[in-house]
Amino acid sequence: MLELSLEKAFPGFRLSVGLSVAEGETLALLGPSGSGKSTLLKLVAGLLRPDGGFVRFGGEDLTPLPPERRRVGFLFQDYALFPHLTVAENIAFGLVEARWPKGAREARVAELLERMELTPHAGKRPKELSGGEQQRVALARALAPRPRLLLLDEPLGALDLRLREELLFFLRKTLKEEGVTTLLVTHDQGEAFLLAHRVAS
Repeated sequence: MLELSLEKAFPGFRLSVGLSVAEGETLALLGPSGSGKSTLLKLVAGLLRPDGGFVRFGGEDLTPLPPERRRVGFLFQDYALFPHLTVAENIAFGLVEARWPKGAREARVAELLERMELTPHAGKRPKELSGGEQQRVALARALAPRPRLLLLDEPLGALDLRLREELLFFLRKTLKEEGVTTLLVTHDQGEAFLLAHRVAS
């Protein structure tokens, strides 16, 4: 279970949040832009330091740990793909950093390429892909190291309506297959209710 109680203050803004997410559950945080949703994800991932509180997973205190030791996958709104790497290399990035053996790394990348319907694009660079394909690469990269927690920051916000509807169901299927505990932030009510087991606002 993910348990957190966090506080963070900026000039003119204060965030104070307490919540828990059961193992394998997807919790959506629904709110308008500027309400602190992305800040909360960065605090959970360790990309920002809280002013007070804690992040715990399975009883382990993650608060003092750097991001690379938290075993958290993060899908950014702008995908943040590495432009100089191929699709396969982007997906493998976290596995290389975690020193996965070459055979296990190649097998995991091949599995995700197939699941994300990206196998024909494995050798392409991000700029050669559509927005929907880039989103699937970013999701595969976040899932590749088998994180215990997945953070999704407006994962469909950069897509047009047609692609968003198509990938919404793809994302729901993927989250169910992986069974990973997920914290999703969105301003879209339909997205929240379709993807999440619970919704908080």
